[in-house]
Amino acid sequence: MDEAIRTKLLESEAGKPVLDALTALLAQDAYLLRVDANERSVVHRFALHLQAQLPKLHVDCEYNRDGVDPKRIQHLYLNPDSEDTEAKTVFPDVIAHSRDSKDNYLVIELKKTTNTVSREVDFAKLRGYKGNLKYHFALFIELAAGEGKAGVSRVEWIDG
Repeated sequence: MDEAIRTKLLESEAGKPVLDALTALLAQDAYLLRVDANERSVVHRFALHLQAQLPKLHVDCEYNRDGVDPKRIQHLYLNPDSEDTEAKTVFPDVIAHSRDSKDNYLVIELKKTTNTVSREVDFAKLRGYKGNLKYHFALFIELAAGEGKAGVSRVEWIDG
């Protein structure tokens, strides 16, 4: 992994577990990126690696609950839809939190470089989760994928 990516991740206290999870993903699951497997498959494997780094928290994919109610980010005019199979609504890719509490530690959106959807939607979602739902940390990760590529091409922490 590029030294600039490592440095950027370590700017935040949440960065070390993410760095370790990404390192494990690239060591054990790079095949998924090289063959451009479905993004959800990559996200799932990353979440498993992140769970190993954060044993006191729950790491979930596409989690859409705030207690028993669906999470909503009103300023995006998107509401989670339990039937959404195309991931167009505001399910976060990965969260680390304490279920059944308001302790929202980390929210992550991941994209593969082969995904042509605008990153601005991800950044808007992350700002909403950090601001409205009070996540301590919000992170965007772009993973190099396809044509035999496997790596981390971009990471950005979201402020405010």
